[in-house]
Amino acid sequence: MSIKVGDHLPEVTLQRIRDGVETVDTSALFDHSKVVIFAVPGAFTPTCSEKHLPSYVAHFGQFRDKGIEVACISVNDPFVMQAWGESQNVPDGMMMLADGNADFTRALGLELDASAYGMGTRAKRFALYAEDGVVRNLCVEAPGEYRVSSAEHMLEQIG
Repeated sequence: MSIKVGDHLPEVTLQRIRDGVETVDTSALFDHSKVVIFAVPGAFTPTCSEKHLPSYVAHFGQFRDKGIEVACISVNDPFVMQAWGESQNVPDGMMMLADGNADFTRALGLELDASAYGMGTRAKRFALYAEDGVVRNLCVEAPGEYRVSSAEHMLEQIG
């Protein structure tokens, strides 16, 4: 069953690179803030690198002006997420979070079986807006699409 508006974000751990690999708890990251979390099926993949992440990089300032944090999540390791962020000129403050074992993705009920492409379990392409850990808006893409999870669409939804 997938997470829905009104649900609390699941509590699991994710990883990121700061001064080495850092394990972070989702409740510590998201329970006391406003945040847009967007997930991509894979770092360095075409749509993710050409459209999805760049849309959030381009509009990062608009989210921050509204007091909203931005987090990118992918079922990749933290080193890949760091390298991808550097290659995409991700601004300081945008969280590049690794869900290496898909624990967060599965807890959300938004996993995608990409085994046919040699990629195993991945996240569906989605974006959600949460306040104090509670989902206020959720946009999940249909397979093969990129529309409702864009930064532009999320800014329209948040208002």
